[in-house]
Amino acid sequence: MARSSTLGIKTVLHPVSDLAAVTPVHSALLGVSPQTEVPYYVGFEAQGQQIGCVPNGGPQQMSSPVAYWHADDTEVKLAEVTAAGATVKEPVRDVGGGRLVATLADPDSNVLGLLQDR
Repeated sequence: MARSSTLGIKTVLHPVSDLAAVTPVHSALLGVSPQTEVPYYVGFEAQGQQIGCVPNGGPQQMSSPVAYWHADDTEVKLAEVTAAGATVKEPVRDVGGGRLVATLADPDSNVLGLLQDR
């Protein structure tokens, strides 16, 4: 089977308890104002990276930051990684705007994210 490559880690989501408190901290760290600021998400773009803050871990109930590996085809990459021994936490789903995401866990329970923009 030919394997597909990823496009690298370009998105990292952080679960936070207080968006209002963490927004200025992330803004100071990244040197930019939020690109997106809504009650369920604050997102920054810095040097080609998307850094997001998700209150209370969001619907995916994150308990630690999740790095999202961008891929040309999340379904293909999900199949490859699960065939190699990962476990699906969240199957591929559309989160809006043509963005598809999925999460997996490696054998040590580290959470890995996959992301595709269509």
